[in-house]
Amino acid sequence: MIVKRSVRMRSSRRSKVILHSLDAQSMTRADLQRLIDDKTKPIGSMGRLESLAVQAAAIIGDTNPKNASASLTIFAADHGIAAQGVSAFPQEVTGQMVANFLASGAAANAIAAQFGIPVTVVDCGMMHLPARRDGLVDMSLGRGTADSSSEPAMPKDVANKAIAQGRHFAVGIESKIACFGEMGIANTSAAALLAHKLSSISIAELVGRGTGLDDAGLSNKREILERAAARTGELAPTEALAEVGGFEIGTMAGAMIGAGTSDKLVVVDGFIATAAAALARAIEPDCEKAFVYAHRSAEQGHRALLDWLEAEPLFDLEMRLGEGTGALLAVPMIRAALSLFGMASFSQAGVSGATPAS
Repeated sequence: MIVKRSVRMRSSRRSKVILHSLDAQSMTRADLQRLIDDKTKPIGSMGRLESLAVQAAAIIGDTNPKNASASLTIFAADHGIAAQGVSAFPQEVTGQMVANFLASGAAANAIAAQFGIPVTVVDCGMMHLPARRDGLVDMSLGRGTADSSSEPAMPKDVANKAIAQGRHFAVGIESKIACFGEMGIANTSAAALLAHKLSSISIAELVGRGTGLDDAGLSNKREILERAAARTGELAPTEALAEVGGFEIGTMAGAMIGAGTSDKLVVVDGFIATAAAALARAIEPDCEKAFVYAHRSAEQGHRALLDWLEAEPLFDLEMRLGEGTGALLAVPMIRAALSLFGMASFSQAGVSGATPAS
């Protein structure tokens, strides 16, 4: 049994909350949890915000939300399977949207601007490059992948390069919170195929409408992906990337590994990003401790993939845009979680804590 707390504020000065940084690098998660438990609130009363605070502080080594800098990287590439009509939009849209990102005109830019988060755009292999490419990071692995419904999306050495370049890139990210997004017509098809190969979840469970396919388009997409999946049997993680693509998913997976193993909190966006996270986890299991799954997408396969990963996202707003938009929305929640460490403890505030009943 627990005896009710009696609350007694000794003075307004002593009850003031002062945000400060603790040397979380030298503390275990159990240490951080004890700090949270000793704050002026019933134990566990802030729910998942408490476990998020402990995870974030343990990974970035700091408890002060003001030090939790964030960044967004959008990886872009094209997919040969788009030629099979699996998307409602033509491939030219990939390059056009990249131009829009560079001009700060997309949803990801608008949300990032609200939180003061810088946006970096990376070309991993687009078919149609924008005319103006100021600020575009060149990590291109080719002008789009091959059509994975009839042949491997890329050679295995290119798949390895995608992982390696993403890993190298992310190690150099200066922010404490790394948000990752993507752009690429037909990338929900590549993500569904990759998730299928990694998890054995059926294609039927993973295939969704993507950019807005009608019923006939969805039926065609399912048929094409079933054919692509049947082309190969069981595959090792990097082999699966080579067979079904894509360049941006592989590079993002590498970035998640690089960030997750270099003291950065990795915020996983929607369906495509979660497929990349599944690949990253399969290659380097230790990186997942740094993953925060931001949201549950409206894309059909995302729920199935999250369930397989045993991942519980922070929120569900029925979003399905990608671009890292969901990941961005998680940043203020992470900072709010870290702010719990700035609360007064029971002894600091002069509040009587709960004590076990005799």
